[in-house]
Amino acid sequence: MIRYVESEWFLQTPQTLKQKRAILKRVLTRAGQKFNISIAEIGFQDKWQRALIGFAVVSESHNQAEKMADTVLVFLDSFPEWERGKTTMESL
Repeated sequence: MIRYVESEWFLQTPQTLKQKRAILKRVLTRAGQKFNISIAEIGFQDKWQRALIGFAVVSESHNQAEKMADTVLVFLDSFPEWERGKTTMESL
């Protein structure tokens, strides 16, 4: 079972794209390593206060994949540099 998640994020502190990239690199690297997931910025690359993040979780059951995706979102929400907006989830 594959669970795909897209979420929009609003960053409050960066004043430049370089600062945004530093925040995203740190957060996405930590999430990828901690949960062994594929995660990347997939939209709003030219906006310094917005980011569209996509990640995929692979598991043997639907419930386990859903639970893991929720855990990753809680982890991402724990960073004070950004705030989550619209989030969509899809099972493949």
